[in-house]
Amino acid sequence: MNKKEMEKLRKITRQIRINTLRMLYEAGTGHLGSAMSTLELVTALYFGGVLKYNSKKPDWEDRDYFLLSNGHACPSFYAVLAHAGYFPLSKLKNSLFKLGTGLEGHPVRGSLAGIEISSGSLGHGLSVGLGIALGVRSKKKNNKVVVMMSDGEQQEGSVWEAAMAANHYQTGNLIAVIDRNGIQIAGDTEKNIKLEPLDKKYQSFGWQVIKINGHDFSQIIPAFKQAFANKKPAKPTVIIAKTIPANGVFSLEGREDTHHPHLTEEIYKKTLEKLNKRDTN
Repeated sequence: MNKKEMEKLRKITRQIRINTLRMLYEAGTGHLGSAMSTLELVTALYFGGVLKYNSKKPDWEDRDYFLLSNGHACPSFYAVLAHAGYFPLSKLKNSLFKLGTGLEGHPVRGSLAGIEISSGSLGHGLSVGLGIALGVRSKKKNNKVVVMMSDGEQQEGSVWEAAMAANHYQTGNLIAVIDRNGIQIAGDTEKNIKLEPLDKKYQSFGWQVIKINGHDFSQIIPAFKQAFANKKPAKPTVIIAKTIPANGVFSLEGREDTHHPHLTEEIYKKTLEKLNKRDTN
């Protein structure tokens, strides 16, 4: 990406972060930690020239698929979809988690345009993604399937069944992205069930592994482009993105207890102040 494109991407990212923050504050609840740690990754897919989609024709046959397996991170995903034109931005206001709005606590297929799967119970997304990847390949098409997962989700046995099958069937059009923010509902992932060395585990399952800083677009965009370069049966790719829980949120950023924290008025206003100051510098 050139300098102008990068600046445009940073600008849309800032607005998506503000909208996500406002949605969570208005709702008075929500998984702020993961919504903010995945934000740059999802934004890069939709606005970094990576994912092929048509928001006016959500079921376009040649689209790439994005599956949010860690459905609790949905607030920022909803904001991304709105900015991408799947539905009006006005729909985000005072709507999160409210009955009939479509902005459910976890994504529900059919509730909003652009949501490919219903998700919430962790450990299912990679298997669904594998099925889609095999399905489009059977039609001799090369649509890419990107599955976002949490790191705590790697403790699910179903993830490793899918990982084993994905390599066996050489689904080079399948791309997993792991939000390695280091926390889950019970705290530090390594204190619950140790995940490391996560990269070597996926390598042993036959995957191409790319490790990046999940908030740095200069690493995110090249990683996605490398993963998307597979054009025929080949190794699936996993991008392990090191991220910060509640990234960018005043006093909550990086803490172990930010999986589902309370967003106070003080934290909300001070975060907005910091984001606005960053924009004027």
